[in-house]
Amino acid sequence: MNHIDKPDAFDPENIRRKVSEVRTIAHGAAPDEQDGGKTVELNPLAQQIALQFRAESYSPAMITGLLRLLEFTALFAIGYGVTSFYVIPSDDVMLFYIGVVAGGSAIGVLLLHLADAYQIPALRAGWRMIPRLLGAWAIAFSAMALAFFLFKTAGVASRVWFVLWFVLGAAYLVVERLLIAYSIRRWARNGTMERRAVIAGGGEPAKELIRALERQPENDIRICGIFDDRDERRSPSVVAGYPKLGTIAELVEFARLARIDMLIISLPLSAEARILSLLRKLWVLPVDIRLAAHSNGLRFRPRSYSQVGNVHMLDIFDRPIADWDKVAKRAFDIVFSVFALLLLWPVMIGAALAVKLTSPGPIIFKQKRHGFNNEIIEVYKFRSMYTNMSDPTAKAAVTKGDPRVTPVGRFIRKTSIDELPQIFNVLKGELSLVGPRPHAIQAQSHDRKYVDVVEGYFARHRVKPGVTGWAQINGWRGEIDHDDKIRFRTEFDLYYIENWSLLFDLKILFLTPIRLLNTENAY
Repeated sequence: MNHIDKPDAFDPENIRRKVSEVRTIAHGAAPDEQDGGKTVELNPLAQQIALQFRAESYSPAMITGLLRLLEFTALFAIGYGVTSFYVIPSDDVMLFYIGVVAGGSAIGVLLLHLADAYQIPALRAGWRMIPRLLGAWAIAFSAMALAFFLFKTAGVASRVWFVLWFVLGAAYLVVERLLIAYSIRRWARNGTMERRAVIAGGGEPAKELIRALERQPENDIRICGIFDDRDERRSPSVVAGYPKLGTIAELVEFARLARIDMLIISLPLSAEARILSLLRKLWVLPVDIRLAAHSNGLRFRPRSYSQVGNVHMLDIFDRPIADWDKVAKRAFDIVFSVFALLLLWPVMIGAALAVKLTSPGPIIFKQKRHGFNNEIIEVYKFRSMYTNMSDPTAKAAVTKGDPRVTPVGRFIRKTSIDELPQIFNVLKGELSLVGPRPHAIQAQSHDRKYVDVVEGYFARHRVKPGVTGWAQINGWRGEIDHDDKIRFRTEFDLYYIENWSLLFDLKILFLTPIRLLNTENAY
C-alpha cells in the first residue's frame, strides 16, 4: 500500500471547498431546486430508535479531561494533607510546600499524559497500566528531588513528607484507575460514554465499514442505524445486522431527534458527485461528518484523517463548539448573564412597570422559536404589542409605525430593552448570550418561510441561538422586508459558527451596546 499524494478528487479540503461553492450557488436557486430543510415524518422504527438515544452521552475527550482535573486535584490534596497534618510548617514555609505540591502534581499529570495513560484503551486496561502509572509518578518525584538538589532546598523539605506523599499518591492512582477501568466498561455497556454514529449509504461498503469497526478491540462507536435513498436491490433493509431506517431526508430528522455525535458517509471516494449531493443535505447538522476511507487502498497524510482504531476516516466537517469548548461557552454565558442581571435589574424593573401600567396584558411575551438543532424553545421578551393584536407566530413582521406596537413597546424595541428577559433563557441553557438570533418558527420574508429562501438555513442551528450575534452588530437587525436580508443574516451567522472563539464572543458582547445606538432598522 503506497503512500501517495491525494489527487484533488480525494482531497478533503477540495470537498469542503466544493460544498461551500454549492452552498453559495444554492442561495440563488429557485425554491423548488433546494432541499429547503423541510421536515419529513420518521417511520415508526426510526422514531423508536431515535427516542432511545435522546439522553446525552459523554465523549471520551470530556471523560479524559475531567480525569486529568480529578487526578491533579487529588494528588494536590494528598500532598497538602500530608503537609498540614505531618509537617505543620510556619506560614512562610507553607507557601514553599504548596508551591512544590502544586508543581509536583502538575508534573505527575503531565507525565501520565506523555505516557498515554489518558487514552481510552489505557483507561480500560486496569492492572496492565499500573506499572506505567507508577513509573510516571516515580519520574515526577525524581524530577522534584533533582530540583531540590539543584536549588539547594533539600534541607527545607521533610524526607518523611516526601516519601509519604509518594506512597499515598501511588496508592490513590492504583485504586482510582482500577475503579475507572470498571466504570468505563460499565459506561460503554449502558451508553453513558460512547460516540453515537449513523451511516449514510448502505450495501456492501456499509457492511465492510461495520465489520471493520466491530473488529476494533476498544471501539467506542455505537452505530444507531443506516440511511440510504437507494431501493432494496442496491441497499438491503438490513446490513451486518443493522436496519436501514430510512432515506437521507429522514436521517436529518433522526439526527435532530436523537443525540448523534458522528455521521459516517460510506461511499467510494470516487463517487464525488454523490458525496457532494449528500453533504448539501447533511452539513446543516451539528455533528462530526466523516467519510469512510478504510477500503480504498490509499494512505493519506495524518492531518487529513482521524481514526477509530485502525479504521481511517476523512474529516469533512467537525461539530462546532463541542466538548470543552461547549463547557467554556456555558461558563461564559452564566458568568456574564449573572453580571448583566446585577447591572441591569433597575432597567428591567422599570421596563416591567412601564409595560404593565400603560397597557393591559402580561408583562412577558412568550414566543416559540427555533433553538439548537432545530428544537422548539420558548423565548421571553417584554411585551411590546397590544395584547389583542399580538402575533405569537410572527407571520406578520413588525413594520415602521406598526399600529400593533404600544408607545412603550416602540421605545423598548428601538433600544432592545424588550430582549433583556432572554437572559433567563440563557441561564436555563436554552440560549447563549452570543449566537445566531433565534427566529420565530413561522417567520417569513414576504410570503415565504426563511428556509424556503435560504438553502441550508437550518445550518444556523448547529449551535445555540444567542441574545445578540455577529449579524446584529453588523447592522442586520429589525424588519426583513427583502430576501437578501435573511440571506445576509444567515451568511454572517455561518461565519460566526465557523470562526467561533471565546474572544470572538467577548468582542460581540462588548460591541453590542455601541451598535445598538444605531436604531435605524429597529421598530
